[in-house]
Amino acid sequence: MRIKTRLIHGGVDGDPHTGAVSVPIYQVSTYKQEAIGKHKGYEYSRTGNPTRHALETYIAELENGARGLAFGSGMAGLSTILSMFDKGDHLIVGDDVYGGTFRVISRVFTRLGLDASFIDTSDLGAVEEAIRPETKAVIIETPTNPLLKVTDIAALASLTKAKNLLLIVDNTFLTPYWQNPLDLGADIVYHSATKYLGGHSDVVAGLVVTKDAKVGEDLHFLQNAVGGVLGPQDSWLLLRGMKTLGIRMEEHEANARTLAKWLSERKDLKRVLYPGLESHPGHELAKKQARGFGGMISFDVGSGERADQVLSKVKWFTLAESLGAVESLISVPARMTHASIPVERRAELGITDGLIRISVGIEDVEDLIEDLDQALS
Repeated sequence: MRIKTRLIHGGVDGDPHTGAVSVPIYQVSTYKQEAIGKHKGYEYSRTGNPTRHALETYIAELENGARGLAFGSGMAGLSTILSMFDKGDHLIVGDDVYGGTFRVISRVFTRLGLDASFIDTSDLGAVEEAIRPETKAVIIETPTNPLLKVTDIAALASLTKAKNLLLIVDNTFLTPYWQNPLDLGADIVYHSATKYLGGHSDVVAGLVVTKDAKVGEDLHFLQNAVGGVLGPQDSWLLLRGMKTLGIRMEEHEANARTLAKWLSERKDLKRVLYPGLESHPGHELAKKQARGFGGMISFDVGSGERADQVLSKVKWFTLAESLGAVESLISVPARMTHASIPVERRAELGITDGLIRISVGIEDVEDLIEDLDQALS
């Protein structure tokens, strides 16, 4: 079954009891048991819920994994993954990750005894050099947020397997429509499903998929124990939203390619970052390991003052946190999504006050170009 068909017919298809085409919303907390321990597969909705189960089965199929799990947010999913590790364990984490990822690792889990090194994972040698005897996993985003660096997933997977480490990949930017990290050797893939998977700015959720069933069971134990599960209403919203993921991702990408080319031809920008541009250092690798380049673009207008001017003048780009929705969104990472990263660290990475990140929506691309043109001019 090809990906577009799988998006429509994958997972749990409808309701066998009534013939309903859409999976019902099981708004229930507990389930009647015939005897102690004798039930119809469900006993308490933190442990399992039929609507959430349908979503978890669906995302596991889309990512070609053994087990899917749905959480109340992407950060709840990542925090549950991090709960797999013990005090004294060391993690290697990409140096250009979402600010919330940096925050939860550096300010929460390090207090609980985990150690982390933030490394440019697009440099395989730097990753290998950072491995210690107590290292347990490598956590990456590719493309990264917001600098859109590309990491070779297959090459990194070969390294992590040789060193007996887990490889954990945030696939939020590309989604399973464009990229399948588990097929390239990763062990765990996770998403902020709030973004492209939901796609309509109406749900907050996180999804995790494991390649190995045993790792999936371990994570389900933690999901149940910690309790950050996704409710049935939001599970249903995701199931509905993901049916159109394919056509949305193609529109996002088509618009982003056109916008990135137009931006790259302007003389008043310091740099334009988009893996779909041939000038991007990760272009060939992105083309090899993914089926598309996505809808995220970053560009530097030179100063925080000019960035403020642009933000104040755009009409069709909404100034907001988040990304991946049908409407185009615009932000300044240094003061929004990545504000939790220390100033000195942002300067080292190149996350300047003039760096603008856009999540290209599915509006008419000519309207988007005209909007950016008048704002930049």
